[in-house]
Amino acid sequence: MGLLGFAVYRLVGVFVLSLEFEYFWYHWLVMAAGIIFMAYSEGYKGFQKAFSPRVAARTLYIRENPTLPLVLFAPLFCMCFFFATKKRKIVAYSLTVGILIMITLFRQFSQPWRGVLDLGVVVGLSWGILATLYYILLAFMSPAFDVSPEISE
Repeated sequence: MGLLGFAVYRLVGVFVLSLEFEYFWYHWLVMAAGIIFMAYSEGYKGFQKAFSPRVAARTLYIRENPTLPLVLFAPLFCMCFFFATKKRKIVAYSLTVGILIMITLFRQFSQPWRGVLDLGVVVGLSWGILATLYYILLAFMSPAFDVSPEISE
């Protein structure tokens, strides 16, 4: 949550800096499209439907099965970097590489384009933070929470 929150904080700053530039109709159009796209693809499909419930399930798993490696490396465990199914690890590492590539590419854009695009990311990440908090609360408070932590054998 700290990493996501810090990313949102930094990206909001980039967006605010972009407001010093003149926005034309096409900037607003791209911004609206970016917000809608990132809210749906990153926020809803990525976080709410996939990542957040699994993070909550793996967090609950640590609570019920605490071991030194799991507790020390809880964030990496919760993000499926280890003790996960082969498919889940491939997805985790591929997404991480893809995100790093996108960050590198977005940093090359000049203002106001960088701020325009980063605002969509802020929306997606903010949705992700809220979804993750919701699912973690649900996992710890509801006996009916039934999401697989996808632990490897």
